[in-house]
Formats: sequence, C-alpha cells, structure tokens
Amino acid sequence: MLYVIAFALSFLIVYLLIPPFGKLAFRLDFVDKPRKDVERKLHREAIPLTASYAIFIGFFVAYILVARAWNWETGALFAGGVLLLTIGTIDDWYKTKGKDFPALPKFIVQVSAAVLVYFSGNAFTGFYNPLSGDYVTLPVVVSFLLTILWIFGVTTVINFSDGLDGLAGGLSAISAGTLFIVALVMGQSNSAIMAIILVGVTVAYLRFNKPPAKIFMGDAGATFLGFVLAVIALDGAFKQATVLSLFIPILALGVPIFDNIFVVIKRFMQGKSIYQADASQVHYRLLRAGLNTKQALGFLFLASTCFSLFSIILLLVQLQ
Repeated sequence: MLYVIAFALSFLIVYLLIPPFGKLAFRLDFVDKPRKDVERKLHREAIPLTASYAIFIGFFVAYILVARAWNWETGALFAGGVLLLTIGTIDDWYKTKGKDFPALPKFIVQVSAAVLVYFSGNAFTGFYNPLSGDYVTLPVVVSFLLTILWIFGVTTVINFSDGLDGLAGGLSAISAGTLFIVALVMGQSNSAIMAIILVGVTVAYLRFNKPPAKIFMGDAGATFLGFVLAVIALDGAFKQATVLSLFIPILALGVPIFDNIFVVIKRFMQGKSIYQADASQVHYRLLRAGLNTKQALGFLFLASTCFSLFSIILLLVQLQ
C-alpha cells in the first residue's frame, strides 16, 4: 500500500505542476526554439523547458512524505539534485539563446554531486566472491572512483538520450520500474520507494512529453533523472552484490548505456568532445533509417524492456 501511495502522490504532484510551469516558461521566454539548421531539433514550435522543476519537486516531496528518511544520504541526494538542477538550468538557458554552455562547469558539478553521494555513505564498497562466499572489500580509492564513475556515467547517458519526444522519460520509467522489482525481491524498501516514486514522476511527465511533446525537461531534468537512477542502484542493486548481480543495474539501463558507449567511442575516434552535441545517438540513426518518431520509440522501449527482463532473470538466477 505504501508503494501505491508513493506512486500516486509523485504522479499527482508532477501532473498538477507541469501546466503552470509551462505557462511560466512562455512568460520568461524559457523555451526551446526550433532551428531548421540543426538535425537534433525535431520540433517545429517553441516548447517550454520547465518540466524539470515539477519533476524535482514531485520526487522529493513524495520521498520525504512517504519514506520520512532524514539522514545524510537524503541530504546528499537533495544537494546533488539541486546542483544538477542549477547547472542544467544555466545550460538550458544558454540553449534558449542559441548558444552552447561550456562542458567543463557541467562536468565539475556532476562529479561534485557524485562526490556528495559517496561521502554520505552511499557507495559501491565491494562484492561477494562467488567461489568462497567471502565479501571482497574494495580499496577506498577504487570504491571512490567506481562510485563516481557510475553516478557520472548514468547521469550523462540519460541526458544524452533526451533527444526524442518521450524517450528519456520512457527509458527512465522502464529502468526505475526494473530497479523497483529488484529492490522488492532483495527486500530493500528504501530503494523500492525511491524507484516507484521515480516511476510516478516520469509517467506523469510522459503525459505531456509524449509525441508531439508539449513540454521538455531539458538538461536540468534529464541529468536529475539519471542521477537518481544511479543512486537507486547504489542504494539497492549494488549492495551485497555478487559478481553476477553487478550486471543487473547495467542491464536495467542497457539501452542508454550501450548506445552512449558507442557514441562516446565514435566521438573520441573522431577527435570530438564527448559533450559535443550531434545526431549520432541510436534514435537519430533510426529516424534516418526511415522510422517515424513513434516507431523509433516503440523499438527502443521494446529493447529496453528486453534488457530489463534479462536483468530480472539474472536476479532470479543468482538467488537460486
């Protein structure tokens, strides 16, 4: 019953907040304007960029009211979310003016948010050896680097996936739903609450972001979703993990992770910055192959669901 309340509350808050935030965006001229010379700009009218604030408010209000978790981990999650929302808003504001915000400040802030989570005690500390059954504790430096890399990586790949109406929100909802099931099976109630709340906020957002989108969440919202997904995995799937179960959250986020590994490698080989926006992600390649927006979304959602099913099967196998 608690999970139903968490989902319903988060959904309702976001659903009610998005319309007024959308109207405010037009008054402030905080909108994503179409640009015919840019392949990534698929929309043909100005779209508000303010859904991120509704998502942020909906997530934390629901989480605090339902989980009632007042601790260092909650504080780090909130502070990291505020950092990402702030730098994302600045980045989005630059985009409304047809400009690109420098990559270095975004990188520093995203890493800083990850560092906050690590020092709050939510970290990847080790795994169980499948041969001996002993817990292998990682050296502090390795634990720190892997935790930062995971949070920064997931934050980035969800942001990179936000190029098609409904895509980043849909992939986040599927991944959060998978992590919710994983947390339930593993008996991790806090992770399950965070995950189902994230499902609630993303589903509410998709009511307005499905093709043709009426509102965007911008970099501020996409990085926040990625950040929370990474933290949920750390708080749940990566705790008391075996070597086999380490792949569970990776598969749950399979589509954005594997696609963006390909994109990063391609950009690196071409001598481009990994932050340089282009149309190399899989959704743009599908559109160039002749699929329309809904067909591309359907294909990617199906692929994401398959990855998620594999991760759940992996979970059940390692519990045997």
